[in-house]
Amino acid sequence: MNNLTLPKPLPTAVAVALALLIWFVIPVPAKVTPEAWHLLAIFIGTVAAIIGKAMPIGALSIVGISLVAVTEVTRPGNPDGAIADALSGFSNPLIWLIAIAVMMAVALTKTGLGTRIGYYFIALFGKKTIGVAYGLVLSELVIAPVTPSNTARGGAIIHPIMRSIADSFGSSPELGTSNKIGKYLALVNYNTNPITSAMFITATAPNPLIVDLVAKATNSAISITWAQWALAALLPGACMLLLMPLVLYFMFPPEIKNTPNARAFAKTELVKLGPLKLSEFILLAVSGLMLFMWAGVPSMLFGPAFDVNPTTTAIIGLALLIVTGVLAWDDILKAKSAWDTLIWFAALVMMASFLGKLGLIGWFSLSVTTQPLQRMSDNSAQCKNFPT
Repeated sequence: MNNLTLPKPLPTAVAVALALLIWFVIPVPAKVTPEAWHLLAIFIGTVAAIIGKAMPIGALSIVGISLVAVTEVTRPGNPDGAIADALSGFSNPLIWLIAIAVMMAVALTKTGLGTRIGYYFIALFGKKTIGVAYGLVLSELVIAPVTPSNTARGGAIIHPIMRSIADSFGSSPELGTSNKIGKYLALVNYNTNPITSAMFITATAPNPLIVDLVAKATNSAISITWAQWALAALLPGACMLLLMPLVLYFMFPPEIKNTPNARAFAKTELVKLGPLKLSEFILLAVSGLMLFMWAGVPSMLFGPAFDVNPTTTAIIGLALLIVTGVLAWDDILKAKSAWDTLIWFAALVMMASFLGKLGLIGWFSLSVTTQPLQRMSDNSAQCKNFPT
């Protein structure tokens, strides 16, 4: 019994109760099919379990996929079709784009290139505390387009650099000296992460999902490219990155304002890293090639025939890193977050897609828009009948 890893009782009970409530108790709306309503019950139950952390998200996604297949909500009376539908999320190219890009992000840590970029900007701008902050901002901005895991980017690459600098000034929570410089730099690091995540399609996992849902909702009338997203997010993202360190500087002023030692510390760390290794040169070249293709430069220069699908670009990049030896196959197998992302994204996108195909999302959208209009019409009629 001690070797069993069971779901957490309370969040599991809440998730199951919500699913059963929608399935058996709440009446199916007039313009909604029972299959769509039952799929909604599975979807809501799965999301509730994820929020409550009943089990790891990947494990819950497997449970959700199995329920869709067993209940045959997508194709009643057709078990073969139901399992094909349940597994259809794994054929979504955008899901593979993110999973492959997360695998590639492992190379930033393995080669040390991400750390090198961070210390380079600190050495360049680290004369004052505010300069250190902008060094961290620029470091994350540079690696964001090819690091779709914001946790890996902010936590595994930038955070250790920030923590090392804070520790070099004797600023740490353990010593009770966070206000010296550590608290401010940590806040800058924390707030930079979501900003850079919003600036590129490939900067965080949910972005491609948004692109996919918009395309499906508009029957591909609106198809957002990597370059369009980056261009649209450039001005607001740049403004936020410029202002955020200044705002935090006045809201949480660090006790240490001048940090000449930060530049020396960063230069020392760069010396320890040594000159750029061959693996780092290859990673830089592959990353540049991917950004070149994601931005649609080949099609702009040579015509639509040279347009490359974003997922194809990611596969090419991963293949080049494997062939050149920058990444070994064991590195790919050990990229747990990539495989985890692939599974839970596939499950949730599959359920969301079939909620749309079965008409539930359309019904909900019409309900949200028509009910307020109906109330306005009723209120208008009442006003006309009101004596003046």
